[in-house]
Amino acid sequence: MSYTFTKEERLCSKRLIDGLFHNGSSFVLYPYRIVFLLANNQHDNDGPPAQCILSVSKKRFKRAVDRNFIKRRMREAYRLQKSSLYGFLHEHSVHLLVAFQYIGKEKLPSVQLHQRMGLVLDKLKDESSKVFLDLDS
Repeated sequence: MSYTFTKEERLCSKRLIDGLFHNGSSFVLYPYRIVFLLANNQHDNDGPPAQCILSVSKKRFKRAVDRNFIKRRMREAYRLQKSSLYGFLHEHSVHLLVAFQYIGKEKLPSVQLHQRMGLVLDKLKDESSKVFLDLDS
């Protein structure tokens, strides 16, 4: 598995983003709030199994430099640990839309963001498997 974060893995479609926030499930694992949705229409099997968007609140971090700094660290933590999530999604052959929102009030060290991202991805697998069980029954 390649440790890259390509354009295809980013969630850019306004229609998909609106659907994610209106119909998606969410949970909080500080300093992240995660909103996810299992996409029914996986338009191509060659594409990535998950598309994500990362956001940092302008209300909490006024300066764009700070918001970009946190997003850069979040992206790096996700990029290095996404392989376990991708394996799980390939196994169940589903497509997942995910929004990672930073809800912390201060900038946390990279190590802590990295550890929490690992916990977030594990919980995301658990939460999405609950949805699979609900769909199968």
